[in-house]
Amino acid sequence: MAYIKKRGKSWQAQVSWYDEQNKRKYKTKSGFATKMQAKKWANEFEVAKDKNLISDQDPIFADYFEEWYERYKAPGKSNNTKNRYAHIYLLLKETFGKTKLSKMSRNKYQDFLNGYGKNHAKDTVQKTNGTIRSCVKDAVSDGLVRINFTDRINLTWNEDKTRKIEYLNFKQVQQLKTLLLKDIKPSYVSRYMLLTIIYTGMRPGEIRVLTWDDIDFNHLEIHITKSWDYDNNKIINYDSNEINKETKNKTSTRVIKVDQKLLDILKQLKVNNHQRLFIDSAGTIPTSNAVNKVLRKQLDKLGIKKKGFHFHSLRHTHVALLLFKGVDLYSISKRLGHSNMSITANTYAYMLDELKQKSDSQIVKVLDEI
Repeated sequence: MAYIKKRGKSWQAQVSWYDEQNKRKYKTKSGFATKMQAKKWANEFEVAKDKNLISDQDPIFADYFEEWYERYKAPGKSNNTKNRYAHIYLLLKETFGKTKLSKMSRNKYQDFLNGYGKNHAKDTVQKTNGTIRSCVKDAVSDGLVRINFTDRINLTWNEDKTRKIEYLNFKQVQQLKTLLLKDIKPSYVSRYMLLTIIYTGMRPGEIRVLTWDDIDFNHLEIHITKSWDYDNNKIINYDSNEINKETKNKTSTRVIKVDQKLLDILKQLKVNNHQRLFIDSAGTIPTSNAVNKVLRKQLDKLGIKKKGFHFHSLRHTHVALLLFKGVDLYSISKRLGHSNMSITANTYAYMLDELKQKSDSQIVKVLDEI
C-alpha cells in the first residue's frame, strides 16, 4: 500500500511490501513538487511490486556497477575486457562518487557523457555507454530503479581522437605480396603468416594455430575452428565453453574460400614436418613482435609509411580490398567471423564512408556525362 503525505513544501511517497521471509520492507522518496507526481511514482512501484520487481536496496551507482561486472561480465572474458570494465568503474566512482542509483538522472548521465566525449574517440564513447547501459538495464530488472536513465542519450566524441583504420590500397598490397614472395623459403615462417592474412583476412590468433587438417585442398577451403588465447597462452576451440568474448564466439567457427595460389604457397611449409603450419623446422613459432618486425621491414623497403601499421592491420586491408571490389558487407562479415553485421559495419565505418564518397563521385561523374 502506498502512503502520500506533504513534508514542508514538497510531497513524499512510500511503498511497502513483504519479502520472501514475510518481513515488511519500505521504499520512500521525497521531494516531489506535486501530490500527483508522488502518486505517479508510488503507482509505478505498486505495479513493480505485483511483478516482484522491487527492492528496498539503493546501492551507490559505482559500487553496483563493480558488483555487476564482476558477477556477470568478468568471468570468461579476456584481460583486456576485464581491464575495460575496471576502468569504467573507476570513471564512475570518480565522476559520481557516492551518488545512489535512485539519485541518478538522464541530465546527470548526459552531462557525464558530454564531458567524457570531449577527450575520447567515437568507438570508446560508444563502448563505454553500451556497457553502462547494460548495467543500468539490469538494475531496472533487479527492481533497484524504475527508469533506465541511459535511454535517449545523445553521444558526442572527439573526432581528432577517433582512430581511422589503416589499410593498404590495391597497388600497395600487390607490391607487398611480391616482396614477401621474393626468395621465400620455409624457414621464413613470418612471411607465410603475412601472406595468409592478406589472402584470407583471418585473425592473427587463428593463423597462429592453423593445422594441415584445417585445409581442404580439394575444395579450396580453410576450416577455422580455433584461435590462440594470448592472455593464457593456450589454444581455444571456438565450439568450447571457454570462448566468451565480444566478437570471438561460436559464430567465429566458419569455412572460408581461398584460391589455389595461396594453397600452393602454403604447401611449401610441409617440409618443416609439423602438424601446425606456422612452426619452423626448429619448432619455433614466430611471436607477434617477430611478425610485425618482418612486416615493417618490408614496408620500409617499399617506402610505405603508415604509423602503427601491424599484423592485424592486414586483416583490415583484406576487408578494404573486398569492399572496393564490390563484395557485399554480409559476405565479408561471415568471412571475418563476426557474430553480426553491425559489428562489421561499426568496425569499418570509416572505410565505408570512404567507399561512399568514392561512389558519390562516380555518380556525379556519370550525371555530368548525361
